Amino acid sequence: MTTSPDDQQQLEKEIEQTREQLGETVEALAAKADVKARAQQKLGQLTAQLKGKAAEAKQQATQAGQQIKKRPVSAAATAGAIGGFALSFMIIRRWMRRD
Repeated sequence: MTTSPDDQQQLEKEIEQTREQLGETVEALAAKADVKARAQQKLGQLTAQLKGKAAEAKQQATQAGQQIKKRPVSAAATAGAIGGFALSFMIIRRWMRRD
């Protein structure tokens, strides 16, 4: 059985495409099997998320600090009220235990 040059070229082209697809499949399987690399990649993602959240928290703390500097009396009053409630709660609790 003889094949024409066009058929031969078509077969070679199909073989090359199959080899490329097989190579891509092998690379994908190797990447999935590389647990260490996947864990490192996930760790990198989580680290980036945590750094972003830390930067956001720092910014919020800075803004809160600036607000306290702008209105120190209201911040002190709020802290005093919270402290007063806590002290009252402790006194009432002790008083209730005596009975």
